[in-house]
Amino acid sequence: MRTNRRGFLGGVSAALLLPAARTAWAEKKYDEGASDSEIKVGHFCPYSGPASSYGVIGQAHQAYWKMVNEAGGINGRRINFITYDDGYSPPKSVEVTRKLVEQDGVLCLFNTLGTPTNTAIHKYMNQKKVPQLYVATGASKWGDPKHFPWTMGYQPDYRTEAVIYAKHILANVKNPKIGVLMQNDDYGKDYWNGFKAGLGKEADRVVKHVTYETTDPTVDSQIIELQGSGANVFFNISIPKFAAQAIRKAAALGWKPIQYLNNVSASVGGVMQPAGFENCQGIVTAAYLKDPTDKQWDGSADMKTWRDFMTKHMAGADPSDAFYVYAFSVATLMHETLRRCGDMLTRANVMKQAAGFHKYRVPLLLPGITVSTSPTDYYPIQAEQLARFEGKTWKLFGNVVEEESV
Repeated sequence: MRTNRRGFLGGVSAALLLPAARTAWAEKKYDEGASDSEIKVGHFCPYSGPASSYGVIGQAHQAYWKMVNEAGGINGRRINFITYDDGYSPPKSVEVTRKLVEQDGVLCLFNTLGTPTNTAIHKYMNQKKVPQLYVATGASKWGDPKHFPWTMGYQPDYRTEAVIYAKHILANVKNPKIGVLMQNDDYGKDYWNGFKAGLGKEADRVVKHVTYETTDPTVDSQIIELQGSGANVFFNISIPKFAAQAIRKAAALGWKPIQYLNNVSASVGGVMQPAGFENCQGIVTAAYLKDPTDKQWDGSADMKTWRDFMTKHMAGADPSDAFYVYAFSVATLMHETLRRCGDMLTRANVMKQAAGFHKYRVPLLLPGITVSTSPTDYYPIQAEQLARFEGKTWKLFGNVVEEESV
């Protein structure tokens, strides 16, 4: 396992949890949203609407920053975390973003969720020169510092993930006939384009490609179409609500293709359990985080720290929901980014620090996966490992796959 240069206290960098002690910097400098006593961080996610299962991410962020403040804040400053519900609606995302920037006066946005919603504010954030950091979407567009220097992603990008699935299908399925369900927006199209690129000259292996809208009540009719196509492979590009529906409907129809599920819907508690464990056996996904239902991680220091966080700060939350793991992991990266800013809390320095990680070990990433960024590389995580659903959990298999190798 590769490790960063810092020691860890129960899986989290000790520097992150130390109270007010402040490293000496030459001078203090602040942009709007920062002061001697406070750092304002903005956020939105769907606490309601078709993607509301992701709302637990925002809840976990609120608990995380509360924990940080109770421990003395970051370099002695309290984090004022301001979060709004955008309902996974791009117009609402624009509205709350303008409020965060122009009324609340945040220093930066952090982990705003959704490809269509972040797309809606992408140009605005860059025109305003306000950091749009570690967005909660794997669209490839977030890694474009030349044209959008104020926006950076976090998780592996969708195109690369889809290429991994395509290559695995071609290498392991005899005479594949592929059916694809896709959310009809930039998120779905990013996966779809990557999948076609991965299939290459075998792209005609796709025998049926159907889409859905987030306003649709179900995807039952789409699954019926896919079954009728004769497909023996099913690539499920959908958010949790529709992913669970699709898995259940396939089982109800007696359709038994080899299934591939995009990582954004791979939560055991959020998707697999509602879909019915008996209906999920053998589904393949790509992972970059430790799954809380995988007992092999029970003895690891970072999983123990996460469980302690959940017990103390998220009482009553479902510990099988991997979205809580995601939230904790990305929050620790934001925490370290702000810590590295010291007393130079300008928006430009926030981006400079975000673009300066080298094989940094974020808690709860899989062994062999680290965060690296630079002024020309805005893809923090560029590796994943395949996993297959067995029983009530995901079982990793194969090696960690780096983006460069797909």
